[in-house]
Amino acid sequence: MPTFWNLLDWPEITEAGLDSLAMLGGALCFILLLGLPLGIVLHLFARRQLLASARTYALLSFVVNIVRSVPFIILLILMMPLTTLLTGTAIGIKGVIPPLVAGGVPFFARLVESALREVDRGVVEAAQAMGATHLQIIWQVLLPEALPGLLAAATVTAIALVDYSAMSGAIGGGGLGDMAIRYGYQRYETEVMLVTVALLIVLVQALQIAGNRLVIHFTRR
Repeated sequence: MPTFWNLLDWPEITEAGLDSLAMLGGALCFILLLGLPLGIVLHLFARRQLLASARTYALLSFVVNIVRSVPFIILLILMMPLTTLLTGTAIGIKGVIPPLVAGGVPFFARLVESALREVDRGVVEAAQAMGATHLQIIWQVLLPEALPGLLAAATVTAIALVDYSAMSGAIGGGGLGDMAIRYGYQRYETEVMLVTVALLIVLVQALQIAGNRLVIHFTRR
């Protein structure tokens, strides 16, 4: 009789795992590039900050909150026309990255804003007293001081992306989530469901451990 391991199509599982990593890596790069500046801008326009402007902050915050309030599975569907226009397809790895980025940027930006808010205001005021420009304060004070918090924010975002990418399997997004739905749910192949869930757990744990080590390494003692 075939054993549990022999029932599984390991080449296909491996390909699905690599697809999940590709979605995670591709989306995370764009999210970090877009979310970090957005988070910095949110912080700068917040009350009692360098460029404090209640109206500007309220507008930016409103837009960010709107995108964050849309459930990811709905965002996937809403963005299908735009995703098709940008990538030529609404399914597969290329079809999932734009919604992942759209959902992840405001999420990461809020975490960046929170990390920057934790920087001691006295350090910023000292830099201002020495004549530092706003750009110098951002690059030489805010970002270095908030680095552990920013790394923790990137870790949380990466783990959230694992969840989002798995959810994209509901519309044929590819990766482990797609495999779990097609085989584990639709075909009642319980062994496939168990393995894909186990692999997702391992991926999340690996990301958390790596993130924690980076935070500890860059935390000033």
